[in-house]
Amino acid sequence: MPLLIISYIMSFLDRTNIGIAKGRLEIDLGISATAYGIGAGLFFLTYALSEIPSNLIMHRVGARFWITRIMVSWGLISAAMMFVTNEWSFYIMRMLLGVAEAGLFPGIMYFLTQWFVRKERAKANGLFLLGVSFANIIGAPLGGALLNMEGIGGLHGWQWMFLIEGLPACFLAIIVWKMLPDRPTKAKFLSYEEAADLEARIAAEDAEGSAASGTHKLSGVWKDKQILLVVGIYLSEQIAVYALSFFLPSIIGTYGDLSSFEIGLLTAIPWIFAALGSYFVPRFANTGSKAQKLVSTTMIGICVGFTLGAISGPVVGLIGFCLGAFCFFAMQPILFTFPASRLSGSTLAGGIAFVNTIGLFGGFLGPYVMGYMQDATGSKLAGLWFVVAVSAVGAFLSFFLKYGELDKEASDSDAVAVSAR
Repeated sequence: MPLLIISYIMSFLDRTNIGIAKGRLEIDLGISATAYGIGAGLFFLTYALSEIPSNLIMHRVGARFWITRIMVSWGLISAAMMFVTNEWSFYIMRMLLGVAEAGLFPGIMYFLTQWFVRKERAKANGLFLLGVSFANIIGAPLGGALLNMEGIGGLHGWQWMFLIEGLPACFLAIIVWKMLPDRPTKAKFLSYEEAADLEARIAAEDAEGSAASGTHKLSGVWKDKQILLVVGIYLSEQIAVYALSFFLPSIIGTYGDLSSFEIGLLTAIPWIFAALGSYFVPRFANTGSKAQKLVSTTMIGICVGFTLGAISGPVVGLIGFCLGAFCFFAMQPILFTFPASRLSGSTLAGGIAFVNTIGLFGGFLGPYVMGYMQDATGSKLAGLWFVVAVSAVGAFLSFFLKYGELDKEASDSDAVAVSAR
């Protein structure tokens, strides 16, 4: 888990570090807010289109090889962002970065289903998503500090930022290649008996959920109403996540006369709360009914948080963004347990990628609408009302979620846990 968390920290840092560089890109390259929003979102367009093939390849060749490949390619392309010169080169590099990184998140979500039984899966997903929060906690102040390298070696500060934050992924890929086992029976830290028992219990759960849902082929995934509900909810949540990721620094910049480093520090605060949400909340989602209630509650929390951000001043507005961020990653690891309760094998690999593929169009739509509405109205807050509206739709859809098999009472879950031990 620590290795996967560190990998995702670097991944999220490299896809969102343009947020802290937004102001300098506008000044140095003449990139408008709308063009910035398009470029930010194009990453998710190519990422999403490449995800299902990527996850199916990983199912065949193994996580160790495929995650290593992803990390090397995204690290090199992220560092090469330093050579961007105008809007079109910005667009092209963002699209290439999306292709390179495609499959990392859904691949690891699928990988974790091969290591954790259902009762522990939301907790494991939550621990993995700590990487997003840590990336934003570290990334904003780090990016602000690197921007201060302006002029060193004849480079802009944002060029140093892309270079210094991109290349470490290539070095971490070497460690992933040496240390990441493809499945429990290949892990050196488990005995063969322990690993075989774990794989058998997970296979039994997968078969039970798949049999109850009736979805056994990839072609059936986009006909499964529960999977489509997950897609809709995830889409609305991702619009909120990336609207905040890419535009929070510029929103905070309206709070007063702040330096790049001070903006970075304030930007990190909501992501501290996101880390708390992903660590403490998912562990309570150990049955289907609890999972559904937590998803609904946190989606409502996102609506409330962004409303406060849109209508309030700096202090209450920042509190609202903290509430929204807390709910982002309290909800997301729980949401990804729903496909895993209904699918198995390559269908599960493709199904998770399908959910993430459609959901990540929110990563394109959120930044684009935020940028467009900023240019149209002159207000950096105008786009927040779009986020509130789509989050409200996601909250409504969440009330219809259910696991693949009939939900069990707490006593039944306890009995299963005891027998598993």
